[in-house]
Amino acid sequence: MIVKAQHEELATYEFGIEREMIKAIDPNILFALVITGIRRCGKSTLQRQIMKNIPKACFFRFEDPRAENFELGDFEKLDEVLKEEYGDGGYYFFDEIQNVDKWELFIRKLLENKKHVLITGSNASLLSKELGTRLTGRHLDYALLPFSFEEFLRFSGKKAGVDTFEEYFHHGGFPEYLATKRVDVLQELFEDIIERDIVVRHGLRSSKVIKEMAHFLLANTGKEFSYNNLAKMFSMGSANSAIDYVSYLEDSYLLFTLPKFDYSFKKQVINPKKAYSIDNGLSRSNSVSFTADKGRMLENLVLIELRRRKYDVYYFREKNECDFVIREDRAITSAIQVCYEVNDENKDREMDGLIEALEKFNLKKGLVLTYNQEDEINIENKKIILKPVWRWMMESQ
Repeated sequence: MIVKAQHEELATYEFGIEREMIKAIDPNILFALVITGIRRCGKSTLQRQIMKNIPKACFFRFEDPRAENFELGDFEKLDEVLKEEYGDGGYYFFDEIQNVDKWELFIRKLLENKKHVLITGSNASLLSKELGTRLTGRHLDYALLPFSFEEFLRFSGKKAGVDTFEEYFHHGGFPEYLATKRVDVLQELFEDIIERDIVVRHGLRSSKVIKEMAHFLLANTGKEFSYNNLAKMFSMGSANSAIDYVSYLEDSYLLFTLPKFDYSFKKQVINPKKAYSIDNGLSRSNSVSFTADKGRMLENLVLIELRRRKYDVYYFREKNECDFVIREDRAITSAIQVCYEVNDENKDREMDGLIEALEKFNLKKGLVLTYNQEDEINIENKKIILKPVWRWMMESQ
């Protein structure tokens, strides 16, 4: 009996450190709560952390080899067995449910019967597409990332500082890797994402091109790319194929793309984009050139944190370039430049890009995030604050 076996296995799992996201999730509301995120980032652990305070919570993990042939028609029988094993407490927790075709029909039935549902999945678009068509207005989405710096500190039992930030800067936030420091953990994770979340799910004939593209984009974090150039580089035939492949990489949470800011949405769509990795440790384990550029590693870490804070982020470039501008409602409210170390050689370039963005959006102050420099200067009547990334990260906690 799969349900019984999984119930017994649940008792053997550790709850780990409490994730920050748990504060935002209320399992008692009558919506489908959807936690998505890259494989191995802690979705299942977060789910168990929520479950432990709910008596008679029914649970089933669909990415169990014993459930490989599960079909839509099996849900009714599953419901009966779950109630026998757990009791009918009215709460359902499903892990990696997207493996079952048309699963959303069963979830809708549960909601109609006033049941509480929390589900997890490793693919962003698959979940959002199905939920959008079947459960419009009946679901709340939460995207979980690998550990934040604060979570990393609690996991490792260390205090915030430049030394501990150095560890986080290089190793990233995947719990299993942090526990073992085995590079093959992250290399196998990369292969799993490519093969299981992209090649199999989208019916690709080969993993060669998508894998090469993923390596290229991870190795060129923070650099502009265009779909036309990607199509030519990987002999894809059309830009539409490149668009599809990049969307597969985004949907699996392997990387994020960042648009260039423009008031015209049409221009935003056609302008070159930049790609950023989900995790520094994952990129370092799968790309030699990523490791060689500490400035881009720092920039990548800042982008991940901005996404964690759910900011609407763009890059800005006219005469000069500013790494990130943040949009709230219809206005740009912040401009951020990332520089590993501000020195005589790069100061003018870094400051010119930030000042141009501040002038463009009529902002009085800007932020330069560094590895470990701290200062406050005034340039052209603008206040420029230099701050170490690790201090900035801790301010959000």
